[in-house]
Amino acid sequence: MARSTYPWLTARPIAHRGFHSASKGVIENSGAAFAEAVTHNFAIECDVQLTKDGEAVVFHDFDLDRLTGRSGVVLDHTASELGAITLSGSHDGNRITTLANMLDQVAGRVAVVVEIKSRFDGDLRLTRRVAEVLSERQQPIAIKSFDPRIVAALRMMLPDVPRGIVAMAQYDYPDYATIPAAEKHAMANLLHFNEMEPDFISWNVKNLPHCGPFLCRRLVGLPVMTWTVRTPQDVACAALHADQMVFEGFTPS
Repeated sequence: MARSTYPWLTARPIAHRGFHSASKGVIENSGAAFAEAVTHNFAIECDVQLTKDGEAVVFHDFDLDRLTGRSGVVLDHTASELGAITLSGSHDGNRITTLANMLDQVAGRVAVVVEIKSRFDGDLRLTRRVAEVLSERQQPIAIKSFDPRIVAALRMMLPDVPRGIVAMAQYDYPDYATIPAAEKHAMANLLHFNEMEPDFISWNVKNLPHCGPFLCRRLVGLPVMTWTVRTPQDVACAALHADQMVFEGFTPS
């Protein structure tokens, strides 16, 4: 197992977007999902997006359609406007919340891993806002992103908060269609390692085993998280090749 300066980072399974279940009305990245994670003593992974007025809100998608039934882009709305929007299917009317309010809710009872979403356009406004929010916190929190430039910026902004790079072997999702092939190659092979100096690696379970996380784990001593673990096969793979899993759709034993 890899060494870690932050043992809490891999101590418990990490609930992907909270311990959510749409069939039970517990929606991803909602207050109910975070409450369920705390109740079951699971760490929490959440996503943050930037608002029109520069706030960090807990939400995965760039647009509102899938999770709210509303049309439009998150970035076109203020935090106050977003806070009035109910998440579709929520059994208790959960609404979009700010990162600061989410962390107040969790109150350090479990670890939180914050993923900064990126359009890979060099915009660091969200990163700066997250750094402002986290600079005032003492609870166990880590930050990660798919964008190496964000992780490198965090090295300067929040040097004492553990930071990680989220990566995979192939970047063939539509979200990465505009990224040049050379940049995708660099990301898949962790070629930004020196600029980032990550404290952990978060790697796609479908791409394990892989030389990148293997070498980081065995030679550098970095812990490896793996995402998103959904099946017994994924669980077995995570046990062999990672130090902790980001899971959804079941209750880890």
